[in-house]
Amino acid sequence: METESEPYVRLASLRQLHRAMADMNTARSLADTLQTVADGVVGALGYELACVNLVRPDGDLVVAALAGNTAAEALITGRVGSRDSWDRRLHMGERWGDLVFIPHTEGWVLDDDDVPQWYTDGPAPRFEDEWHPSDRLFAPMYAPGPQGGGTSGELVGVLSVDRPRNGRRPGAWGREALQMYAFQAAIAISNARLRSNMQRALVRLEREQQALRASEESFRQAFEYAPSGMAIAEMGGDQHGRILRTNDALCRLLGRPASAMRRYSFSDLVHPEDIGTLLRTSAEGGRAELRLGRRDGSYVWVSLRNSVVADAADGPRFLLTHVEDIEERKRRELQLAHRASHDSLTGLPNSAELRARLSARLCRQPPHGALPAAVDSMAPYESFDSQDAAYGSAAFDRGHDFDFPPGSEGFDGYDHHVHTVAPAADYDDGTKGLAVLFCDLDGFKSINDRFGHNAGDAVLIEVARRLSNGVRDGDTVARLGGDEFVILADGLGRADAQDLAVRLRNEIIQPIRAEGRAVRVGASFGIGWAHCGMTADEVLKSADERMYVEKRSRPKQHRRAG
Repeated sequence: METESEPYVRLASLRQLHRAMADMNTARSLADTLQTVADGVVGALGYELACVNLVRPDGDLVVAALAGNTAAEALITGRVGSRDSWDRRLHMGERWGDLVFIPHTEGWVLDDDDVPQWYTDGPAPRFEDEWHPSDRLFAPMYAPGPQGGGTSGELVGVLSVDRPRNGRRPGAWGREALQMYAFQAAIAISNARLRSNMQRALVRLEREQQALRASEESFRQAFEYAPSGMAIAEMGGDQHGRILRTNDALCRLLGRPASAMRRYSFSDLVHPEDIGTLLRTSAEGGRAELRLGRRDGSYVWVSLRNSVVADAADGPRFLLTHVEDIEERKRRELQLAHRASHDSLTGLPNSAELRARLSARLCRQPPHGALPAAVDSMAPYESFDSQDAAYGSAAFDRGHDFDFPPGSEGFDGYDHHVHTVAPAADYDDGTKGLAVLFCDLDGFKSINDRFGHNAGDAVLIEVARRLSNGVRDGDTVARLGGDEFVILADGLGRADAQDLAVRLRNEIIQPIRAEGRAVRVGASFGIGWAHCGMTADEVLKSADERMYVEKRSRPKQHRRAG
C-alpha cells in the first residue's frame, strides 16, 4: 500500500485492499484462493514479491503460490521447508504485532536453512528505514480460534513479502494492513479448504451412491431373475416372518401371485408339522428342509436357507430367504425308504418294517396291576410315516398298513403310552388286544414246481391283495418272507381274531389265475398276542408256533381246502 505520509491513506488504496479481500473470499478452489492471496499482496499492499507458504498435513510448509516474479515462481513453487526451520524464523527478529521482521543484520544466519527463498539484489540502504535486499518480513496466518474474536488458532501458513514499492520499511498503517490481510487470508484459506473437503466428500458420496445404486440394481436383478425362489421377510416384532417381497420363481413354485404372497408370513404357508423347524430357522438363520403350501392345497418340499440382514444401528432387521425346490429329491428319498421297508414283489411291508412297527407298539416293561386293556382307537398311531401321506400318491399307498408312532421301544414311563395286554388264554373276557396272525400258504411249493416261479409270484401277489382287502384300515399286512405273511390287528378279542383268520382263509382258498390257468392254495393261521414286556421276535415266534400247531392238527389232504 503506497502512502505519501501516514496516517493519511489514499482512498484508492483502501479500495484496492477491499477488492483483494473480496477476491480471495470468492475464489472457486483452494488453488485459486492461494494465488489470489499472493496476487492481493502485490496488487493492494504495495509489495513487489509475495509468497504463500502453506502448512501441509505433516506439518511442513510448501510454497503454494507466488506473485510478482515469474522466475521466482518457476524456481521455488512446490518446494518444501521444514516446520523446525519455519519455527526458528518465526521466533527471531522483531515482533511487529503478529508480524515477524528479520533485518539483514540478523538474517544471514538463515541463509543455509531449508526454507525456499528468493534473493533480490539492490543497493545498500541510504537512510535508516530504507528496505535492504536481505530484509525478511513474514505474516503468519492463523485460523480463527475456537472462542472467536481475535483468538488465534492453529497455523495455516505464512505470507512472506519482499521489496516494498516505496523502498521503505512499512510504517504503522502498512504493518496493520498486512496483519489484517494475513488474518483475512487465513479465513479465506480455511474456508477454501473446507469447501475443497466438502467437494471431495460430495464426490466420494456420489461415487458411493452410484456404487450403492449399482449394487442395488445388481441385487434386484439377481433377486428377480434367480432360477430358484427368493423372498425377503420381516424379522422381529409383531410382523415377524411377514413376507415383504418375492421373486417370480417362488411365485411360480407356490402358484401364488406376488400381491397375494405379501398377505402371508412363512408360518402361514408352512406345513403344520414343520412349524417348529421354521421358527428355529427364522430366529437363528441357517437352513432347513420343510414343506410349503401351494395355492391348490398341496405341499411342496423345499430347502429353506435364511440369511439375517443386519442394520448397524438397529440390529437384525430382515431375513433374506432362498427357497429351493427339492420335491424330486424328497420323492426319490421316499421311494428308496419305501423300497427298503417294503417287499418288492407284493408291495407289502417287509420283515424289517413289520418288526419296527411291532416294536414301536410295545414297551420294555410288562403291565403292572390292573392296567387298562389295549386301546381300540387308532388315533395314537395315525401320524406314522406322515411323509408318505403328504404326497397322497398311489405309488406310496400303504394299503391297510398299521401305522404306529415313531420310535422303537422305551415307551414305559410316558403318560401317553397305554400298555398292550393280551386277552385271557382260556376264555373271551372282553379284553381287546393286539392280535398277530401268522399265515403260511399250503400247497404253494407244488405250484412253483409244476408251473414255474412266474406262476408262484402271481399267486403271492394275489394272496397279498386278498389279505389287504380282508383287513381293516389301519391293520398291517406284511410279507415275512417266502409264502409267509403276518397280520397285525389291534383292538381284537379272541373270538374276533379267530373270525378274522377264518375269513382270510376263505378268501385265500378261492381259485387264482396264474399263467393262464386257475390254481388253488390253502392257508394255515396261527394267532399270537402281543403284550408289553415281549420283544417283536418273541411275539412272531409265538404266532409261528401256533400256526404250526394248527397246520399239524389238520389232515394234509384238507389243508388246501381249508
